[in-house]
Amino acid sequence: MKTTKSLLQTGALTLTLMASSVMAAVSVDEAAKLGASLTPVGAEKAGNADGSIPAWTGGLPQNAGSADAAGFLTDPFANEQPLFTITAKNVDQYKDKLTPGQVAMFKRYPDTYKIPVYKTHRTATLPAKVIEATKYNATHTKLVEGGNGLEDFHSANPFPIPKDGLEAIWNHITRYRGGSVSRFVTQVTPQTNGSYSLVYFQDEFTFRDQLKDYDPSKPSNVLFYFKQRVTAPSRLAGNVLLVHETLNQVKEPRLAWLYNAGQRRVRRAPQVSYDGPGTATDGLRTSDNFDMYNGAPDRYDWKLEGKKEIYIPYNAYKLDSPKFKYSDIIKAGHINQDLTRYELHRVWHVVATLKPGERHVYEKRDFYIDEDTWQAAAIDHYDGRGILWRVAEGHAQFYYDKQVPWYTLESLYDLVSGRYVALGMKNEEKQSYDFSYAAGESDYTPAALRQEGVR
Repeated sequence: MKTTKSLLQTGALTLTLMASSVMAAVSVDEAAKLGASLTPVGAEKAGNADGSIPAWTGGLPQNAGSADAAGFLTDPFANEQPLFTITAKNVDQYKDKLTPGQVAMFKRYPDTYKIPVYKTHRTATLPAKVIEATKYNATHTKLVEGGNGLEDFHSANPFPIPKDGLEAIWNHITRYRGGSVSRFVTQVTPQTNGSYSLVYFQDEFTFRDQLKDYDPSKPSNVLFYFKQRVTAPSRLAGNVLLVHETLNQVKEPRLAWLYNAGQRRVRRAPQVSYDGPGTATDGLRTSDNFDMYNGAPDRYDWKLEGKKEIYIPYNAYKLDSPKFKYSDIIKAGHINQDLTRYELHRVWHVVATLKPGERHVYEKRDFYIDEDTWQAAAIDHYDGRGILWRVAEGHAQFYYDKQVPWYTLESLYDLVSGRYVALGMKNEEKQSYDFSYAAGESDYTPAALRQEGVR
């Protein structure tokens, strides 16, 4: 009996240690790879075998180009031409470097969809303070509450050397986007014939540690604050959405409020999560499709499949140019692919599968996350029958003057209806993103919504 009891105790101790190691940060020795064989955020510093993906050498400098009076950046690669263009006629040659969703787009739109492939440039880097926080996170940050929250986390990139899919997806959720930003952007949901009406948004976005009145001595479960005001069309103008994004959304669900300008009332908005309908999208995207993916990861099992080399949208300076009108970009079926730029990059492939007993319109999601930025570059969405339904692409650019990787445009294509959502365009707006925006906690309270919603 004593022997049996001893074995049971030993076994229990072993399981406890194994569980602890799963949830623990990486060792100091492993973290030492950051900035050495790995980039400061955990990407492979070396290029690939044939040189089609170059080594990372520090990203674009802040003076890589200039900004006009409205803040729009010049394209550092404006003189480059595509190396080749993938079309429905030659897509079979490149299938090994395309996502299933991209291949499906060629089948859905064989006459118009194309992927122009350019020389690869690894342009991204981050401010020194974010790199320092990433290095700290590597040896300190842990998953808690079954992976639904973070402990001892600073700023961005909690797991630069991820061990599983959940850690990789937390890197996307928490990645650096400038700290505090104000932006004017537009959204369209074109009909199958290409006709569309624009919806105009003013977004404000501030990570908690970037608040003007941030007090590090006061603990909080808030990751960032987000406020979105509809400025047009008139039937929607004045409606305001406020979100307090929590680090642990199972312990403390996302807090969301909606100010309805017609009713002049502020109400809680629990539907702004998971597969609740996205704002003014005709049901073409879910709430967690915004920013390619956002919110609590608790409804899915996350599997890290490893890395792949994929042609992904990248360095989308042309697509962001104020030289183009929205009508130049929005076309029937998909955006104008002549204005896009794709490059070969290494991505983390993460598969999210809906847990038994959980509910979501997407049964499975395949994520392709850029190794240099931790941004999701492409996501394929499958319905409850296991059929590919929606294809998302994040057309990214590096705001080199501010050292911020982010999206130029997010697209989500519905293969069944033939319609899509395009969000984030600002070509015709008066200014580009304002990374100097400053806000305090009082700017992100329900009490502030009524003033924000004045038409």
